[in-house]
Amino acid sequence: MAEKNIYIGLMSGTSADGIDAAAVEIEGGYEHPRVRLAAYESFSYPAEVREQIFALFNPENATSDVLSRMNFLLGKLYGEAANRLIDMHGIDRGRIAAIGSHGQTVYHEPDGDVPNTLQIGEGSVIARLTGLTCVSDFRTADIAAGGNGAPLVPFTEYALFAHKEKSVILQNIGGIANSTVLFAGCRAEEVFAFDNGPGNMIIDGLMDHFFGKEMDSGGAVAATGKVCHALLDSLMEEPYYKKAPPKTTGRELFGKAYLKGILDKAEGLCPEDVIATVTALTARVIGESYRDFVLPRGKVDELIVGGGGSYNPTLMGFLKEYMSAYGVEVYTQEDKGQSSDAKEAVAFALLAYYTMAGLPSNLPTATGARYPAVLGKISL
Repeated sequence: MAEKNIYIGLMSGTSADGIDAAAVEIEGGYEHPRVRLAAYESFSYPAEVREQIFALFNPENATSDVLSRMNFLLGKLYGEAANRLIDMHGIDRGRIAAIGSHGQTVYHEPDGDVPNTLQIGEGSVIARLTGLTCVSDFRTADIAAGGNGAPLVPFTEYALFAHKEKSVILQNIGGIANSTVLFAGCRAEEVFAFDNGPGNMIIDGLMDHFFGKEMDSGGAVAATGKVCHALLDSLMEEPYYKKAPPKTTGRELFGKAYLKGILDKAEGLCPEDVIATVTALTARVIGESYRDFVLPRGKVDELIVGGGGSYNPTLMGFLKEYMSAYGVEVYTQEDKGQSSDAKEAVAFALLAYYTMAGLPSNLPTATGARYPAVLGKISL
């Protein structure tokens, strides 16, 4: 009988641009498992589905009938994505232990009077379409344990990247930017992680506003603009940046209202200068969060960037400039032989691996939870 050591990870992030699907082979136990990326594909959402998802980010549009329909529709799309990945790469279904699906976050309020979060993409639909066990809805167990429900990826980064002699920051720049700090020789309970602030979210939103484009591909627009330091300094006054970790954020803070505030402050500036300024903002937020929250605990040697932001040379240039002031070398996941695109899908495949074993996979030091928790709901 084939060994069931392949896990499929499905990820749809804050930018809601599509479904990342990764197949990974996992072996070697649970403390520091060996993970090999066997296959990866990214499937864009149909344009009308992406529009429907963005409509849900406005709570006034997220009525119960619409949420219910979208929950099942996205479950169907995730199941189809998993099937396409398996078929395109000829993966033996007999070796697949489970699917780990993050789902699409449509609301996240860990600091509310009743802490809550909502990721849609029904796991039972995924299980039925694929014929495979599906683990989904990972964030709710951490919220129930008193945590922020995020960030969850630091647990997997510790399992894969912890080093006895080198201190490293794993820096993700997706819609939101988040840091996982792995000091040399640290134990799991010593991992330090938090959301810095906006990653690509503000850049993407303003690119859509000014140019009708989903993103600043290759940082080309930002490269033609000039940073307005007065605007940048004003944007850095956002209180979230000074809030001590553990902390998490998302579209609830850095959504449409925040974009409108930037546009009001940027009146008179050309679009290229605004894009350059908010690109510098992402880099400065990361640099100052290192200065304020990481450096007092100890210096790090490397910052390794993953996520879509790593493909933006203008953003990476700003980030290298900020981090050089602290003597920190900046690399991409690709520089280290990994995949920026697949990183988070791989993470949720690995989280499913722990859930299926009945093992906790949150880090209370990162999420603020009162205790470690087994994450996710299993659909057979």
